[in-house]
Amino acid sequence: MERGREQDHAAFNAWKYRHYFEFDSVKSDKNISVRCTLCVGRKLLSTAKNSTSNLSKHLASRHRNVKLIEKPPDPPTDMTAAATTSNSTGQTSDGPSPAKQVKIDLRATGLSAAELKKLVAGYIVEDMLPISTVDSESFRRIVEKIPTKSGVKLPQRKSFAGYLEREYDIMDANLKATLGEVDFVSTTADIWTVNNKSFMGVTIHWINSTLQRNKAALACKRIRGRHTYDVIGAEIEEIHSSYGLHGKVVATVTDNASNFAKAFRVYQPCNLESESENEEEGDDEEPTFTDVIEALSTASGDGQFSLPPHYRCASHTINLISTSDVDKHLNSCADTKAVYRSSIAKCTALWTKASRSTLASEQVEEVSRRKLMVPTSKRWNSLYEAISRIITIPLNELNPLCVKLGIKCLNEREYQFLKEYCTVMKPLTVALDILQGDECTYGALLPTLTSLMSKTLALKDDLSRMTASLPDVIVKAIKTRFDAVLDSQEGLLAAVTCPKFKLRWLRDERRREHVKELLTTECRKAAPATDNANVSQLPASPAEMDFFDFENQPTESFSAEKEVTDYLRSGYELEILNQFPTLKKMYMKYNTPTPSSAPVERLFSLGGLVLSPKRNRLSDRRFEKLLLMRYNHCFTPKENKKT
Repeated sequence: MERGREQDHAAFNAWKYRHYFEFDSVKSDKNISVRCTLCVGRKLLSTAKNSTSNLSKHLASRHRNVKLIEKPPDPPTDMTAAATTSNSTGQTSDGPSPAKQVKIDLRATGLSAAELKKLVAGYIVEDMLPISTVDSESFRRIVEKIPTKSGVKLPQRKSFAGYLEREYDIMDANLKATLGEVDFVSTTADIWTVNNKSFMGVTIHWINSTLQRNKAALACKRIRGRHTYDVIGAEIEEIHSSYGLHGKVVATVTDNASNFAKAFRVYQPCNLESESENEEEGDDEEPTFTDVIEALSTASGDGQFSLPPHYRCASHTINLISTSDVDKHLNSCADTKAVYRSSIAKCTALWTKASRSTLASEQVEEVSRRKLMVPTSKRWNSLYEAISRIITIPLNELNPLCVKLGIKCLNEREYQFLKEYCTVMKPLTVALDILQGDECTYGALLPTLTSLMSKTLALKDDLSRMTASLPDVIVKAIKTRFDAVLDSQEGLLAAVTCPKFKLRWLRDERRREHVKELLTTECRKAAPATDNANVSQLPASPAEMDFFDFENQPTESFSAEKEVTDYLRSGYELEILNQFPTLKKMYMKYNTPTPSSAPVERLFSLGGLVLSPKRNRLSDRRFEKLLLMRYNHCFTPKENKKT
């Protein structure tokens, strides 16, 4: 009888994980009952006599975090051996047995020490957590549940900090190797002050051979002392030099601060062509002599280095138009001065009341179904969005709310002024969103400004007398503040080499022909050497060559006009540039810069999350490394990285 029962569940006895279960009873002719020793209360389970798949599923679902140990089967008895042999051949006394179910392999490979540290480092760096997280007992208990290979443990804080240092060095070396293969790059720079400390932030941007934009952070370096132009120039030069960027930086984009503007004006590169022309023109003049020793002893540090060309942030310039120029006009115009001041004053009172009183905030939320936005001084978009949120509330609901809050009500003229103000300012907000985008190239600047001016002027017919002059003021401010950009060669070439723009954004036919000729001229300069220069000369004497009578053969040479014409007639997809190698190189050069310095502002936004008040003991250098690893996504898999 005992031998018969062993034969009934021979498959269970031969199973490598049978020691985690206890045999209970024979349930039927085909099933047996066992109890799981890992479950609390020893759960009773049912399984087939000739298969353990049900038990395997139980281990996989309920005990997947348990590291299972295999145990060899017990030596079979004569009866069980016979049964095992018959089952292994797929035959039974009654005939062929049914096909067995596929068993789940529960052997976990486990993470290695390097894999575990990389996962934890990605979690800490990407979520900007303190390094001391690895010493947290609750965190280590979570990590212990991760299947790992034998002897693998998470290091303590000191060892883990050293691991992050080594990973930063690897990331830095890889970035330098990548930049060494790039011909054109651009940078953005700005200074950030937080917790009585100042940091110089620099980001870099480039376009690879597949026309994909890439970006990275180069530095967020602590600077001390006054932020004078010479300090700024020296810091930017040092950062560029540390990554070997001499001769590669097409432009550096900063805001309109006077210290940055002066640094690039003083340390601008020397124009060798103009100097040589001046020398040729002045050949007849008498030479002048200079004492070399005196010149070297009195030379200052101003001429020791030069900075790349300087582009002013377009977003910051539009911000100045939206605040300074518009505010100046509204406060000086007799038709708008009174209504502008009174309406903004009442809106300010509403924002103040709703932001300082929980009861007032709840009353506003009941009427508008959402909270009011409070404008900030750093971003003008917030003022437009805050006013837009107010005018979404009908006037017959807004004024009763103001009565409840104890503030002055808006009259119909003030309410109408706010609506027209938002109507005129909306194109500016759209332009700001476009120019601050991650994928926005410098070629989008001039088409955006052109469309901005045309759309703003088109609003004049829909405005009342109060704001009818505002579109003209905005367009005039754009032409004044962007005077050096609207007709710049770099801006025109950047726009026309973008397939989605080409010449479509130009209204004037004469200007279209001018830009087309400019593109053809630049394409001819950037064209490769003709085939004739590469033809090797035959080893023949002049007399021998004079003997032969050759017909003039047409030579295939590069035609800038043909490439430009074919390009302008082609499609508007970016990939179309692969068919025009010369124009593709021009696109990569002129569209590498960004129209705004928003990328470095985003670097500072991440820095504010890393340099929290609770981490005031974080050293400046370690803060910079953690921030750069976060911005550059050091521990993010390549397929998940966002350029």
